Amino acid sequence: MLSTDQELFEQIEFQENPLYERIIQDILERKYSIVDDFFNADEVAILRKQLINKYEEDNFKKAAIGNRTSEVIEKSIRGDFILWINEAEAGEAEKTYFNKINSLVEYLNRTCFMGILTKEFHYAVYPEGTFYKRHLDTFQNDGRRKLSMVCYLNTEDWKPENGGELAIYTQENGQEKQLNIYPFPGRVVIFESQELEHEVKPVKVPRLSITGWLKTR
Repeated sequence: MLSTDQELFEQIEFQENPLYERIIQDILERKYSIVDDFFNADEVAILRKQLINKYEEDNFKKAAIGNRTSEVIEKSIRGDFILWINEAEAGEAEKTYFNKINSLVEYLNRTCFMGILTKEFHYAVYPEGTFYKRHLDTFQNDGRRKLSMVCYLNTEDWKPENGGELAIYTQENGQEKQLNIYPFPGRVVIFESQELEHEVKPVKVPRLSITGWLKTR
């Protein structure tokens, strides 16, 4: 049995986070969560600047389908360019990002026992006219992806007519429904990688984001 001092210490150490609780409830009820302003305008601006600098330095590569052991470039399926982010070598901009992601992961593991052990993220640029056709974020030879996450880094004047919305396909009362989520800056979308098919609709203005996965053993 814990002593009074130990109980008090644990209560102080762990505080319920209303935002994280809402994310958890959303995922339990509908398998996805949409969080506006997960990153504030200053954080988005810093990350967007970092993405653009690296893109202009020609560090990005054409995205492929499949995982790293079986990737194939197929322009008819997806058209984005990506740059993987190594957390161990993260600059100040990326540290801002990972600090929040790690806080969420720690909370999920502590409250939901999700067993998230690793994560992988990359910058993504969708040039004008590109898209990513309907798919699942899991592979036949690798089922470790538990939750998919996308954080939008577009400018504050982003308009729905710019395209590039994320379409998530859900089932309700035996009927398929399509939910279109617009890539407004600071918005984060989290969904079950092995459950929800989704696609990125064609973009009319370059679309910027960080995309990644929280992975179990």
